[in-house]
Amino acid sequence: MEKQTKSAREILQDYRGKKIRIMEVCGTHTHEIFRLGIRGLLSPDIQLISGPGCPVCVTPVDFIDEAVYLALEKGVTICTFGDLVRVPGTKMSLAGARARGAAVKVVYSPMDAVDYAAGHPDTQVCFLSVGFETTTPSSCLAVQKAKQEGLQNFTILTANKTMPSAYEAMKDAADFYLYPGHVHAITGTKDCLDMLDKGVSGVVAGFTGKEILTALAVGVAKAQKGEPFFVNCYPRVVTEKGSPAAQKLVAEMMEPCDARWRGIGVLKDSGVKLRPQWGDYDARVKFDIKGIESRENPACRCGDVLQGKCSPSDCRVFGKGCTPEHPVGACMVSGEGACSAFYLYGGII
Repeated sequence: MEKQTKSAREILQDYRGKKIRIMEVCGTHTHEIFRLGIRGLLSPDIQLISGPGCPVCVTPVDFIDEAVYLALEKGVTICTFGDLVRVPGTKMSLAGARARGAAVKVVYSPMDAVDYAAGHPDTQVCFLSVGFETTTPSSCLAVQKAKQEGLQNFTILTANKTMPSAYEAMKDAADFYLYPGHVHAITGTKDCLDMLDKGVSGVVAGFTGKEILTALAVGVAKAQKGEPFFVNCYPRVVTEKGSPAAQKLVAEMMEPCDARWRGIGVLKDSGVKLRPQWGDYDARVKFDIKGIESRENPACRCGDVLQGKCSPSDCRVFGKGCTPEHPVGACMVSGEGACSAFYLYGGII
């Protein structure tokens, strides 16, 4: 009798053996896995770890301090996505700066910030540009538009990052990565294939329940062989080449730079910043930002959470001193943060 092929769910439920650690790099994956109850389907020998894939979470304290400085000391109107407003800085968040009279506007895209600058020519406007390869092209397009319109009152403060350095830095925390589908829709699969030479394994996953389950099951099956592997389980969106147009735009306007990741530290060439010819739109250049001393709250374990060293519920302030209404760390603020997911869904392990 022909043996029937197991479903993805059966593979994940029935697995018994050496513990397999899987890091979901993407915050959206973390929340979807919780929301869909996928953790409850897994064998006890499969461990999910939330990694550094939430752009707000990995943005360091010094970036928030720079934004607060621009708002309070330079009188710049800060345009930002909503999650960043309540991320604590050394002394205060942007919400705290707004309470002291700073102008902080929530926008839904970098273009909204350009439009605001165009409508307020006597006001210096700065967009807080955070995120990975997915969002960086939109910041570049915003700077292009500002230049085309001759705006002299628009800048961006960059904390844009690229994922490969983080993949390599975190490789010992998991047996394989659940790679973020939207990032690799831009970059293609080359970075993932390059990781194989460094012993890093992973599976690109989509965001539906079926896509996540399939990617997890494929990864578990491959991991049992004990060799580095890569599988693209999101081929309807992620291709080998990704988006050449987006890659070309970013390469023309931005250059690699060392970047600080919350919890991980400074990773060489893991960030991007505007090239010198676009310096008029670089807030750090235009406003000569430097010498700001920053310090993280010692009670917060966001850094350990982002490295997979602990679960959010292991933090002594989780759900007590740190809640979505009164966050101590960025991972509780962001809609993609691991701490907010654990809090929202009851801290299910």
